[in-house]
Amino acid sequence: MKRHLRHLLLALLSFTALPAVSATPVLDLDTYKGKVVYVDFWASWCGPCRQSFPWMTAMHNKYSKDGLVVVAVNVDQEKAKADAFLREFQPAFTLIFDSKGTLTTDYKVQTMPSSYLIGRDGKPRFRHLGFHDAKRDLYEKELRDLLAEKAATP
Repeated sequence: MKRHLRHLLLALLSFTALPAVSATPVLDLDTYKGKVVYVDFWASWCGPCRQSFPWMTAMHNKYSKDGLVVVAVNVDQEKAKADAFLREFQPAFTLIFDSKGTLTTDYKVQTMPSSYLIGRDGKPRFRHLGFHDAKRDLYEKELRDLLAEKAATP
């Protein structure tokens, strides 16, 4: 049942047919059941990612106590480049390295950064292509709205 829900969730996130789920790297959304999850795909060479990382850090610091989980998925082929980027920004949220593009393919990521916002109910609610400074308030409002929703009871 959990496996089926994960496939369904990935399909909804990509807004297309069911993707193939790869063994590694792993992004197990079941781990975050009852939380609001912000999944962000990024790369060290991505200019807008340099803007999104301080914003994600601020949101993590502000809302993690309320149930927000930020998961950043790096797509650099060379981990050293990602590591240099991370040394600069020093995020305290979850990081996944996807140098072979497994998750990027599964989620059908089209641009950097791409983010997916999943509600407490485990359903994808918002998708953003790119990061736009002018939309910071909108992004935060979406987070607050989902955090205000009650978790579904089993």
